[in-house]
Amino acid sequence: MGVLAVRQVRRSYRRQGTSGQPHGSVMTVERVNRGKAVLGTVAAAALGSAGNAVVSWAAQALGSDDGAVEGLQAKGYVVVTTVSVIVAAVVWARIRRRSRRPRAVLRTLVPAVVGVSLLADIPVFFFDGADPLGVLALMFMHVLVAVIAVPIFHRVMPLPDERAVAV
Repeated sequence: MGVLAVRQVRRSYRRQGTSGQPHGSVMTVERVNRGKAVLGTVAAAALGSAGNAVVSWAAQALGSDDGAVEGLQAKGYVVVTTVSVIVAAVVWARIRRRSRRPRAVLRTLVPAVVGVSLLADIPVFFFDGADPLGVLALMFMHVLVAVIAVPIFHRVMPLPDERAVAV
């Protein structure tokens, strides 16, 4: 049991009532190896960028112009993918550490964030020279990065088992 879990259990037993049962819920949060978390984040960014390269290549092979849709250029999607994955990893870690129900929060938050990110691409449809295929490829990149990053985050920053919560 990690240091964080021991502190939570101690705090809970200090507040216990006459029944001898802990007051409130106790959730043990497994300590995360920071090196693994950083390596996982780097892997998610690298794999996400590689996946985006394949999507960009496929869109261009089908006739999309990377000059019209700048997100199909490597200099655009590599930076955005890397920054997005780093921010997502930090948010994941904070929710994991601070939320009573991190699975429920992330089950709602991840699709919501991906959905909002897709909304940002809608105006690109109206740019001069932008073709629908390029914009759809750009939107697919958002989903692809989430599909790659979430399982990696689950592995390197596992969420506590909510069923193990004592009341």
